[in-house]
Amino acid sequence: LECMRIIKSYLDHGVSLFRFDAVGFLWKQLGTTGMHLTETHELIRVMRLLLEHCDDQSVVVTETNVPNHENLSYFGNGNEAHLIYNFSMPPLLLNALLTGSSKHLKTWMMTMPPAQFGRGYFNFIASHDGIGLRPTEGLLADDERQVLMDKMREFGGEISMRQTADGGEKPYEINISLFDAFKGTIDGEDDYQVARFLCAHTILLALEGIPAIYIHSFLGTENDQALRAKTGRARSINRHRWHEPTISALLDDPSSHHALVFEGLSHLINVRKHQGAFHPNATQYTLHFGDAIFAFWRQNLNRDQSIFALNNITNSHQCIPLSELNLIGTDTWTDLISGKVIDPDDKGFELAPYQCVWLANS
Repeated sequence: LECMRIIKSYLDHGVSLFRFDAVGFLWKQLGTTGMHLTETHELIRVMRLLLEHCDDQSVVVTETNVPNHENLSYFGNGNEAHLIYNFSMPPLLLNALLTGSSKHLKTWMMTMPPAQFGRGYFNFIASHDGIGLRPTEGLLADDERQVLMDKMREFGGEISMRQTADGGEKPYEINISLFDAFKGTIDGEDDYQVARFLCAHTILLALEGIPAIYIHSFLGTENDQALRAKTGRARSINRHRWHEPTISALLDDPSSHHALVFEGLSHLINVRKHQGAFHPNATQYTLHFGDAIFAFWRQNLNRDQSIFALNNITNSHQCIPLSELNLIGTDTWTDLISGKVIDPDDKGFELAPYQCVWLANS
């Protein structure tokens, strides 16, 4: 009751979005794991009901860093969260770009049910915490997860552990700045860090749901090893504290990776916000061009705009045969990112390493 009084106070002050942090732990009962209990889901339903009674525009966002099937349960029967954190996306997208294979990313995406209208996935790659490893359970094999963890340590990151019921330990999350997580591939560091980083966010911005970008991703922040040593907390590596004059100078320098990242993301967002096919509930289908290309099709609610999101997730050139896209010949097809017009009669076009295309008919 006291929590609801506090929430009502926020409503009275104009707040409409409510994020329930680590909500799976809400209710405790001896003799259980204390996770995802029936009472937890009942309380979320009650809170949503009361919120919508006070303000029908209010939104409930649940944060549950757990395996995918457990996370999906927080949609309830359309009566719990409006938005659920899409925790499987960060480690799977990272794995795809490091290995150059979209195999697991595509398999996962094809098993994700389309969100009911008015509900959606809260998509992100980085946050103030780490990149969760629990959401990869059942999606990545143990040896694949180990390769990913080893590479993140090589790129300056750490692996935080969680204690199991039997007193053992299991990997919980990767602690690393997202920019440094994309330093290279499983073969080591290379010169494609910025391109790989922007490719990941181009995919994030096009997928079904609502995209969220961590402030340090916007700024291309690197690992803060000094803050990590000072606090003794692994998560501090991704919580750098910028001084405004310092970051402003870096963003004003067009040759800095900070400026390249900021300008690249700003451009993508400015393009994205005008596209009906990127509505959170717009249709999405997975396309198949082999593991080197992660591709999907979006169509707006009125069915008059289609966007083919084509993403080269490798460090080599890839060719896309246009015949397999079945482009309508009477429409004008344009890559929204570059502004280049594509001729449907062409045999195909080449994607540079980590290049992405949003091919749209309007």
